[in-house]
Amino acid sequence: MPSETPYIVITADTHAGNSVAGYRDYLDPEFRDEFDEWRGGYTNPAKKHIGGKKAKNWDAELRRGDLLGDGVVGEVIFPNTVPPFYEKAFHVAPPPTPEQYRRFRAGTRAHNRWLAEFCQEDPVSRAGIGLIHLNDIDDAIEDVEWIAENGLRGGVLLPLPAPSDVHLPQLNDRSLDRLWAAIQDHDLVMNQHSGQGCPTYSGAQGSNALWAMEMTFYVQRGFTTLIMGGVFERFPGLKFILTESGCAWAPALMKHMDGMYLAWKMGAIGEIDTSNDPPLEELPSFYAKRNCWYGASFPSPADVAGREVVGKDRVLWGNDYPHYEGCYPYSRENMRFAFADVPEDEVRMMLGENAAALYGFDLEALRARAEEVAITPALVREPLDEIPADSTCITFQRARAEKAMASAEG
Repeated sequence: MPSETPYIVITADTHAGNSVAGYRDYLDPEFRDEFDEWRGGYTNPAKKHIGGKKAKNWDAELRRGDLLGDGVVGEVIFPNTVPPFYEKAFHVAPPPTPEQYRRFRAGTRAHNRWLAEFCQEDPVSRAGIGLIHLNDIDDAIEDVEWIAENGLRGGVLLPLPAPSDVHLPQLNDRSLDRLWAAIQDHDLVMNQHSGQGCPTYSGAQGSNALWAMEMTFYVQRGFTTLIMGGVFERFPGLKFILTESGCAWAPALMKHMDGMYLAWKMGAIGEIDTSNDPPLEELPSFYAKRNCWYGASFPSPADVAGREVVGKDRVLWGNDYPHYEGCYPYSRENMRFAFADVPEDEVRMMLGENAAALYGFDLEALRARAEEVAITPALVREPLDEIPADSTCITFQRARAEKAMASAEG
């Protein structure tokens, strides 16, 4: 018989950061004069958000009220605002060039310090993700150790070099093994997020559309490179999650990798000699199921359709707060849209229990807040008949368009 115990809802995809001016005090003192000079010429790329959405990144009370009002009692925090010396947010910015690296690392370390302090204000409900670079492996290991020691239990946002970033090692480069060992030893989650790994586009007509269309492919290169490159074979304790990507894509990609593995294991593919590139010990899908998780942000039913293959305990719901493409402030409606026909025990896992297991949330400590916001199984079981008219959520926009097209054809 169904239970009416409220779900403990943890969003595995939110974004936060300090204001540009606010980061100054978190910089190493030696960088503050350079920061002042940089800030004097800095132009905010999103002025329309100033005084509104922007404050949601760092205003703790505003943020807490928004999330509780949306039915959410815990959050995994990715970066959002522009760190010192950057031109755009970390998770959509290209990795630093050798010339940029010194200042960019100072900027991301300032963000990490701010985020650790922000999470310590409410450690029960916040799991922050720290930032690292691949330009200098010793520096990266030092930053991993700082992230672990300062309670950023969200883990690390793993950089994803584009194929053109030839100054950086790709994720299957053995020079990174010391980094993987450090992350594994500290039991930190390796996160990647939609928007990473893309090449630089020309700016000509269609460039933004191409970026939006192709980011799915490019961010999945982190998943495939780590698996096919044997990283999870050499470091079986690593935990990797790809967020804001759903999991519907994963079964087909796993099957494709397995097919390539079987061909590779034969020793040759046509004229391609594979003798100096030994295959993995197990099928790639083995490592995907053992080492990988999947962040399904503002999902549709199709976005969680792969859960039977990847594992019901591996899919994490997210609302992408405070981004306009996310489902805030209509997370209840999104839950109904995505999960109305899904068994309660699976919904309970995807809405919170999986995130708690991966990121170390204390479910009992969050239970009182969950009782207050009352996201009950009965609420989520109620099918969503009407898409919120003013929502800019991508999932809802797509559903409205599909409904309109079906109506026109009918």
